[in-house]
Amino acid sequence: MVDNDGQVPLPDLNSADAPPISDIGYSEEENVSRVAADLEAVFDVPVQVSAVLGRSKMDVGELLKLGPGTVLELDRKVGEAIDIYVNNRLVARGEVVLVEDKLGVTMTEIINAERN
Repeated sequence: MVDNDGQVPLPDLNSADAPPISDIGYSEEENVSRVAADLEAVFDVPVQVSAVLGRSKMDVGELLKLGPGTVLELDRKVGEAIDIYVNNRLVARGEVVLVEDKLGVTMTEIINAERN
């Protein structure tokens, strides 16, 4: 007997036997509103989003000497994609952008990681 940690097997919606969404009896507008209503329960769930420009290793003594204006060498090159983490899980890569006077990140690649 295999223990699946209480997981329920889900149907394969990509199979040829799965009915197209249009055959379910809802219009596209109704489907969008139903999906939004179904997701409403998770809208207030807090998540931590991190954009990692690069990493650097140093001793604690070096860290304590850092001050305003200190240049810190990172392990990435200029123009290289940055990593975007959600709850400490790599989910995307992107680029730093400037919008008016604020820095932002635009996602250029979504990471499709298999779940264990």
